[in-house]
Amino acid sequence: MAVTDDQVATLRAQLAGDTAEYERRFADLDTAADRTGYTALIGAAFVVAAERRFSVDSEVADVLKFVADVRGRIPNAESLDARTAERLILAAVSDADIDDIDADTAVVTQLILTAAMVADAQYDDAALDAFMAEARALADGWVS
Repeated sequence: MAVTDDQVATLRAQLAGDTAEYERRFADLDTAADRTGYTALIGAAFVVAAERRFSVDSEVADVLKFVADVRGRIPNAESLDARTAERLILAAVSDADIDDIDADTAVVTQLILTAAMVADAQYDDAALDAFMAEARALADGWVS
């Protein structure tokens, strides 16, 4: 099953900081298929954002610094486990094994980190649309 326009619009609203639109759209994602596609889209957006920000040649210290910075920006820093966040980023750019990370924890962590990377990139509408298209294409490959 391919990622839907509604799933893309939901994540785009969240990443654009349109909380009211995000909450409205998220409430409409009520089926298991909707949640599966949306979760895949979050994972794909995370990979795209991580690959744009970091590379296999990035220093681990750069990842550690980024995660610490993100934890300093969010109201409940304890909700973002630093080690999990660091491992997810490093795995996105190097294919390291992260099978031991709980799926729900991974999705929440990926969403927080993706939002931070997108905010840091300061995409205009066209760039955010291009980012979402790239993430959608990747997610479609995963769920199809």
